[in-house]
Amino acid sequence: MAGIVSLALTTLGAIAAPASATAVEHAAAPFDTGAAVASLHRLLPAQARQISLIAEPRSATGADSFTVSGRAGAVTVRGTSPATLLTGVGWYLRNVAHVDIGFPADSTTRLPTRLPAVPSAFTDAAVVPNRYALNDTDAGYSGAYRTFADYQHEIDVLALHGINEMLVTVGAEKPYYDALQKFGYSPTDLQSWIPSPAHQPWWLMQNMDSFDGPVSAQLINARAALGRRICDQLRALGMTPVLPGYFGTVPADFAARNPGTNVIAPGDWVGFTRPSWLDPNDPAFAKVAASYYAAQSADFGNSTMFKMDPLQEGGTPGNIDVTTAATAIQSALEQAHPNATWVILGWQSNPSAALLAGVDKSRMLIVDGLSDRYDNLDRESDWGGTPYAFGTIPDFGGKNTFGANSAVWVSRFHQWLTKSGSMERGIAFMPEGTGTDPAAFALFADLAWSSSPIDQSAWFANYSAARYGGPDPAAAAAWDELRQGPYSMAAGTWDEPQDSLFTARPALTAATTASWSPDAMRYDASTVQTALHDLLNVAPALRSTSAYKFDLVNTARQALDNRSRVLLPQINAAYTAKDLTTFRALVAEWNTDEATLDRLTATDPHFLAGTWLAGTASWSADPAERARLQYDARSIITTWGERTQADDNGLRDYAAREYSGIIRDLYAKRWSAYFASLDTALSTGTAPAPIDFFAMDDAWAHAANSYPTTTTGDPYTVASAVAAALPPIAPAAPTARS
Repeated sequence: MAGIVSLALTTLGAIAAPASATAVEHAAAPFDTGAAVASLHRLLPAQARQISLIAEPRSATGADSFTVSGRAGAVTVRGTSPATLLTGVGWYLRNVAHVDIGFPADSTTRLPTRLPAVPSAFTDAAVVPNRYALNDTDAGYSGAYRTFADYQHEIDVLALHGINEMLVTVGAEKPYYDALQKFGYSPTDLQSWIPSPAHQPWWLMQNMDSFDGPVSAQLINARAALGRRICDQLRALGMTPVLPGYFGTVPADFAARNPGTNVIAPGDWVGFTRPSWLDPNDPAFAKVAASYYAAQSADFGNSTMFKMDPLQEGGTPGNIDVTTAATAIQSALEQAHPNATWVILGWQSNPSAALLAGVDKSRMLIVDGLSDRYDNLDRESDWGGTPYAFGTIPDFGGKNTFGANSAVWVSRFHQWLTKSGSMERGIAFMPEGTGTDPAAFALFADLAWSSSPIDQSAWFANYSAARYGGPDPAAAAAWDELRQGPYSMAAGTWDEPQDSLFTARPALTAATTASWSPDAMRYDASTVQTALHDLLNVAPALRSTSAYKFDLVNTARQALDNRSRVLLPQINAAYTAKDLTTFRALVAEWNTDEATLDRLTATDPHFLAGTWLAGTASWSADPAERARLQYDARSIITTWGERTQADDNGLRDYAAREYSGIIRDLYAKRWSAYFASLDTALSTGTAPAPIDFFAMDDAWAHAANSYPTTTTGDPYTVASAVAAALPPIAPAAPTARS
């Protein structure tokens, strides 16, 4: 699809479609358009009545398709599902009306009162059946305490982009809670075993348990109710909720409570003890699985796709035969949901050849997390002809840094799709946290609707014409710079950009914030700085949209981040040379930049610590629970766990966020304390005093102070100051191909 819109997690109230909504009804319509009409009224409340949505059957090929036509003020979209009708609307908004609904922010305030005519009817069809979204980690790194309105908007805009499958893990603890009470566990036992919501994704992946508990029964039930509403919303739009399947996770003492069962300990995961694994070959497994699936169906309704990753990231099988275990896992799924698809992540050595040897591959879909990360991949050979989705994980931990290997996407997706014997059946957009990079999402989603390789340059030109509500030469120039820089990173080693050093654990030689991030620039930093100046020159009429404000703040933030990678080595050199005057001048610049970063991020609602933390209050039944949930939300983006996980196993700052409030109260204070110790050392000729940075981090994670949820300052004014203060950068080749 030449261009569709991107996606935001703005809290919107559910807006029911008026009784007179403009959905054309036919007696023999293949589906009810009501849910799509309701979405349209949520997205475009002032113009929705000018768009008619008409249900049409799929063609003989079975592919989803839409057609957009119509005169001014009377646009018609025909489509093969409710979600595909919205996909057609998304195409119209981007390519005809020239506005964008982004992930995050939008330019819909630029829509005219009367919608423009479609010059000529346009038809498009999906080139792959599976259009999958969300990482297993999403419920943690995108925000565990969102509302139904947040998820409803997310689903609406996923549909605008042509996505038809979404992973749903909200409330996934409830089936375990219900099922395991039949196998010797009390509610209290299970409430202590289940982690708090932000950490639950890793429990579902069999990596950890029992963190920051106990969870309350009211929280379990409330999350299950939300999960059911999310699933129902997806079904109403003809989209598939992908639910967690059961592959044997049990508490460590399961064998003691169920004598004779074969239960093994899969080992540790970055300092956490993994939950135990009930042997799928054991007769008890089928009973637990049946109880789990029955509870899940009662709680969430049914589905045709279930996500399971046994032995994820290095779990050890002990005496369990992985091949026969895989057969038993799929058999239990088949018993509960005949002909269901087992979805599994392509990551590191997952899925193993031993696992694939035990399954009916025709009923498995591998969502590949590494399609754009490495070169010389042959997924048909790697996975023995198992169907897979071309996938990307362009953001780890939901960090704010932007960029993607998009040039790799536009060439490799079609190469793999058209090769002889291809088993590529879809796309899988799987950043670990969503809502940070609207351009990356929009482009990747378009792959699934493009019958030929996307022209990356033309795509970004088209995107720039819609992002702020109309064509603008400065916007086009900015996005072409960004295309050539952060959106054209190469494959080979990484699929994410370098992170910020302002959020790094202080050290003169720091090269990353997260332990597993690139340690050097992956593109020419001058492209971002030039793009910032271009964005400041966008026509004043286009600067009022939330999309423009977000992109301006985000680009200024990235330009500052990139400066940190120049400045820190200079500080190191001055300290090594014992040049106290230069050291102090450079440290002053660093401190000023970090303070500016906090002021800059305070101007946009998507960069506020208060926004991240606010939702915990509504989920809490009492002050004690609120404290636990606050720690859950704070720790996941700082310490992650205790000292063992944070320092000894490298999880600290994995999901570091450049949010106003946390920059000022944690990152800047860490660096200030560090530089003060170095200054004293230079002044006195002594060794720098050691600093317990984990203690600082943990104190912030356990703090109870509140942060604003409303912005302060003007984004244009602060971004202009950033642009003026940054030294010019001469265009240069990236410092490292990786």
